[in-house]
Amino acid sequence: MSRRLRGQPKILVVDDEPDLLELLELTLSRMGLDTTRAESVAEAIRYLDREPFDLCLTDMRMPDGEGLRVVEHITAKALDVPVAVITAHGSAENAVAALKAGAFDYLAKPVALEQLRALVKQALKVPDKQQSPASYQLLGESPAMQQVRGLIERLAKSQAPVFINGESGSGKELAARMIHLGGPRSELPFIAVNCGAIPENLMESEFFGYKKGAFTGAETDRDGFFQAANGGTLFLDEVADLPLAMQVKLLRAIQEKKVRKVGATQEEPVDVRIISATHKKLAALVENGEFRQDLYYRLHVIELPMPPLREMGEDIPLIARAILTRLARGQAAGLEPDAVAALSIYPFPGNVRELENILERGLSLAADPTHISAEDLHLTPPAEEADVAMPPGEKWPLQDYLDRVERQAINEALEKTRFNRTAAAKLLGITFRAMRYRMERLGIK
Repeated sequence: MSRRLRGQPKILVVDDEPDLLELLELTLSRMGLDTTRAESVAEAIRYLDREPFDLCLTDMRMPDGEGLRVVEHITAKALDVPVAVITAHGSAENAVAALKAGAFDYLAKPVALEQLRALVKQALKVPDKQQSPASYQLLGESPAMQQVRGLIERLAKSQAPVFINGESGSGKELAARMIHLGGPRSELPFIAVNCGAIPENLMESEFFGYKKGAFTGAETDRDGFFQAANGGTLFLDEVADLPLAMQVKLLRAIQEKKVRKVGATQEEPVDVRIISATHKKLAALVENGEFRQDLYYRLHVIELPMPPLREMGEDIPLIARAILTRLARGQAAGLEPDAVAALSIYPFPGNVRELENILERGLSLAADPTHISAEDLHLTPPAEEADVAMPPGEKWPLQDYLDRVERQAINEALEKTRFNRTAAAKLLGITFRAMRYRMERLGIK
């Protein structure tokens, strides 16, 4: 599949996961780039032999072999195509092998969009077409949302560290972007990092960068998140998931406003505003010794609580219609009164992110997108929700009990990984295909 527009740089994206392909294609198209999809190594090689490309992004694990074959093919044919690899779950060994074979850089799964954009800009020297500040806004007129927007406006004028607390999907990253865009650093970088998605053995190099020769495969100097955010804002999402060893290094970087690249002998100054967030109770983790108290006080200077969607019932119709308009991409779409009523009483354990997924499902399944009904949304009935929360002693029938446990584990993994099915499968210790099968069998959308 190809999206071809005259004069655009052409990118070949090689991956067999539809979700990741769609994410990459959408992100690249917003940068003004033309993308061509390949879902196997053989298909990618056919494209490369048939037409010129300005950049190739390839996954390392494909149905018909290793993505490394794509890198080796480009090198062997002396094609003028810079190639970067997407390593399976941050495998350092795969990244090193790809760099040795001729790749110029790599991305770790789950793919961080800020890093993707930076990598593409470096490869193509193209301008990054970011969304306008007006596109980042928290909708709603409920007292809870008005209070949040008022606090964001005040926090934007400050340079103090902000800690955003709220359930998964409640808009913590959006609030952080609004704080950044409303302040004096708005013209400088905003780098968002999901701390729970970075393998522990790669954390130091990802945060602080590394020097050439620091380890096998480090053939050039590379900046980390702190250097990328220099002058701007570094948003640390799910900061509670940082291991204790990394918490010590992060504390020093914040205190000293200096970082040392892996393999370097000298520290370099960095100027970043830190905004952090988690859905966990950070104070409880401090009490249990799972999070350093000194780092907690450095991050928890001003708290911004994000209300869950169920506490903003009057805002749900407004938010739903705004999301639906964006998802429809200029096409006509609308909700029937029964759909609005069903959404207004639904508890939304996944908050706004879940609402977006529900609306996208309804838009896809409705016979007429201008009249999306409650039936099209396929909301989980309240009785089923209560069934999931059944006391542990209710273990019969056995299959029903096992299904409830499995459904709850999958939903928790999806929420923790921000509904990235690849990362959730890794967290659960199963393959992506097994994850997809279980979700279909249990009716998880």
